[in-house]
Amino acid sequence: MDNRSADNASPSRLFSLAGLAEARLPVLVAVPHAGRDYPDEILVNSRVTAQVLERLEDRHADMLALQAAKTGCATLVAHVARAWIDLNRAPSEIDPQMISNAPRTAFAQPSAKVRGGLGLVPRRLADHGELWRRPWTRESIGARVSGMHDPYHQALSHALASLKARFGCAMLIDLHSMPPLRPEGSGPVPRIVVGDRYGRSAGARLCDLAQRTLARRGYEVALNHPYAGGYVLERHGRPARDIHALQIEVDRSLYLDEALSERGQGLEAMQEAVADLVRTLADDLLQHGGRADIAIAAE
Repeated sequence: MDNRSADNASPSRLFSLAGLAEARLPVLVAVPHAGRDYPDEILVNSRVTAQVLERLEDRHADMLALQAAKTGCATLVAHVARAWIDLNRAPSEIDPQMISNAPRTAFAQPSAKVRGGLGLVPRRLADHGELWRRPWTRESIGARVSGMHDPYHQALSHALASLKARFGCAMLIDLHSMPPLRPEGSGPVPRIVVGDRYGRSAGARLCDLAQRTLARRGYEVALNHPYAGGYVLERHGRPARDIHALQIEVDRSLYLDEALSERGQGLEAMQEAVADLVRTLADDLLQHGGRADIAIAAE
């Protein structure tokens, strides 16, 4: 773990935005959950081991974007740990049980994710229970939003707007990894899940193309189940304005070792698959000018 403090951190320490100025493709690959920077305050307040906190990470998912970056797309990789703040949650998704100096009635009705312990600041993990020795102050959470969450999403918005201005369209690939899924019924178990918020964050043609591109490489691909996309897609996907956003969830066993901790033998193949996805979607965007099948996507 990197124990650097996130207090008053500059944007360059919070995330890395690369390749935007020289981008040859209208695609941004963003990785919000692979951050490995853990402020000292996390470790002091944690009631679980560092290895348990690492389970919140999309472990080494930033490695999946390395080949894609060479195709000419831009990349945005967060460094801040998800245990400190979840960049794929809305600022309002605060777990009331996480705040020491505010009544629970001060917060909106919690979502299912928040009730499960995975809100803006994660509270608990299955099989491990509560993560923290004490709740945080409202001011502490607010400082994380203004100092980390807001700058990340401002950078993401700026990058997409820049690509749209240059190419007339833009595509966000919000790249995540997931633990291996369990079988449901007699069908094959998906190894990759494509999410488009049930047609709201990307044109249907592009979503279908993403699924077919990954399936051609031999992966079982599912759509929107069990991951349809979160706050990132909700905030930044605007297919009616030719700004599309897809979430891609990759089974960690495809690119990590047996312990799902360090890079494995499948990493190179998965890197090539992500790069192929970027090239294919970019070619389609440039050919069609980013026009979305809105009528289909809204069904």
